[in-house]
Amino acid sequence: MKGYFISLLIAFAQPIWACETALLLTIDVSNSIDVAEYRLQVDGLADSLLDAEITDVIVRGQSALAVVQWSGFDRQELSIPWTRLRSRADVRTFAAQARAMPRAFVLSDTAPAEALDFALRQFADAPDCDRRVIDVSGDGTPNSGSAPRPMVRAAERAGITINGIAIESMGLAITNFYRREIITRDGFVITARQHRDYPRAIREKLLRELSRILG
Repeated sequence: MKGYFISLLIAFAQPIWACETALLLTIDVSNSIDVAEYRLQVDGLADSLLDAEITDVIVRGQSALAVVQWSGFDRQELSIPWTRLRSRADVRTFAAQARAMPRAFVLSDTAPAEALDFALRQFADAPDCDRRVIDVSGDGTPNSGSAPRPMVRAAERAGITINGIAIESMGLAITNFYRREIITRDGFVITARQHRDYPRAIREKLLRELSRILG
């Protein structure tokens, strides 16, 4: 009996590693994204996760990640479910899953409001983390679905931050739309100059999100 109580004391004395950030990454796979551009997105995400600085931040924060692909009104998929990344090996495994992820949809519209609605519902199954963040990437404005602002307000009420990567072909039309209609008040937008710039943009955004730099 004495040994049993000693074992219990040892068990309760072990450190409980809190999750710092639950980050849901959403990837636009609408009709405007061709095969090469999809590959730039998933490879850019995988390479960013394997960046030594980002890996260290993820593991130090014991963060949880998931990936959603989205396009039209009824086209959303949880492609990689919530995963706690507690070690470098966990991050490598998650990055490999992202790189090998098959495209969920083709020839579909762009409906970011429905993507946000779907993303918000995924937090019912998320680990209990200090911060909850949705990361939206896309290269267009809506041509399907409803207005995004009600979903943004729902995220704010739930204490969920929405950030974005706006993939521009020219100018800042997508960036301005994301600032006006997609992100929360505590969120931010990173601009990618065409899809070739996406790997740089996703690395910058992940580091900013996971390092708890807001706004």
